[in-house]
Amino acid sequence: MKTWLKILIILAVVGLIAAFLVWKFMINKPHTDYSKAKADIEITASELFNQYTTNNEIANTSYLDKVIQLSGKLTKTEITDTSCIVVFVFKQGDFGDEGVRCILLQEERAKGQQLKPDQDVTIKGHCTGFLSDVIVEKCVIVEK
Repeated sequence: MKTWLKILIILAVVGLIAAFLVWKFMINKPHTDYSKAKADIEITASELFNQYTTNNEIANTSYLDKVIQLSGKLTKTEITDTSCIVVFVFKQGDFGDEGVRCILLQEERAKGQQLKPDQDVTIKGHCTGFLSDVIVEKCVIVEK
């Protein structure tokens, strides 16, 4: 067999092994279990909203893509056929209520439907930033 053909076969095998390893450890890695994850930061919902509305860039360095645990008085829950969103409202803006919106995981939907306005609640989730509301996704209700 010619030398260049042996080199080509070896490179193909190494390439396949590298592709498999990238798939296994980067693409196919397990998702964070937010019900068991330890919160990086514990903060009240009002303080989180104030920090984002005061200085968005500094708040992003502190909270963006981190697991945060929020506590505060619930304003309302928004329930659709596919999701339940827990809302802490702190002011009225041009487009309606502004505050912190926590999108619950599907398995937490039943617990979210039982929450009542003005109830103290603690929620843990993944902070994804601020537009007109601070958005926290993949949330679970923390049992006290």
